[in-house]
Amino acid sequence: MANDCDRRLQPAIAGYYLGFDAPSSIRTSLALRQGIWRKGHPHWQICGVPDILYTDNGADFTSKHLQQVAADLKIRLVFSIPGKPQGRGRIERFFRTVNEMFLCDLDGYIRHKKRAPSLSLDQFDERFRHFLLEIYHRRSNTDGRLPPSERWEEEAFLPRMPESLEQLDLLLMHEVRARKIRRDGIHFQGLRYLSLTLAAYVGEDATIRFDPRDMGEIRVFYKDRFLCRAISAELAGETIPLRDVIRVRNQRRKELRSILHDRQKMVDTLLQLKQGPAQEETHEPVPVSASSTVRIKRYRNE
Repeated sequence: MANDCDRRLQPAIAGYYLGFDAPSSIRTSLALRQGIWRKGHPHWQICGVPDILYTDNGADFTSKHLQQVAADLKIRLVFSIPGKPQGRGRIERFFRTVNEMFLCDLDGYIRHKKRAPSLSLDQFDERFRHFLLEIYHRRSNTDGRLPPSERWEEEAFLPRMPESLEQLDLLLMHEVRARKIRRDGIHFQGLRYLSLTLAAYVGEDATIRFDPRDMGEIRVFYKDRFLCRAISAELAGETIPLRDVIRVRNQRRKELRSILHDRQKMVDTLLQLKQGPAQEETHEPVPVSASSTVRIKRYRNE
């Protein structure tokens, strides 16, 4: 998500999302969430609700979810003309800068065929953020213009902000509706989320919203109002993405299926061993000897 009003200037980056998954409305929303809200970093002051969101025509940008978000935040959506890549020159320029100044020095770069990738996604994110904040945002243009971070601050611009992060989450974050609040918390994705606030709402339905990159907590909304943050005791103090939770759960299911399959084979084998001798026994008729005769008892009055 870039902020730029002059085509000749290098755009300032307000937010981004990194991942291996295909683009979707939830990932676009996560990038918007970071771009709009305050970062708490001295070199990353760029924030605020944009007046215009200029995008291509991807399904993640034309979704009903994003259209509703734009309507609620009073953002005007503008789409580039299909088949006209020059209309996306600003962001393409940033991508070229990232390619030439950052990616080209990393292992796994397409021109470094002998250097296999060595970074995890979290490590890559850390390095990219350092490049963005410490190099790109503080680097002057070739013609001597101010770098993006100084250009943002030079006129003491006051961005338009949401009332709270919870209000922004209500609009942007992924939701699962009608989750029942139980006595032992909220059950979601095989995990249990707890908060003292939930004790007064046992039996009620609530809407939960979560960041798939961090399943350690969920945000609970009751009747479209923020209620509380619920914490997973199993993941307390850890940041575990949803994909890892699903991967571990699927792996456990495979292990259980394998155990059940082995036990079923053992039971079948034992049954065959037990039934085998009984099936082999044959009951032959008892031969009657020629000397033996059957005598019929007769009575005097017959």
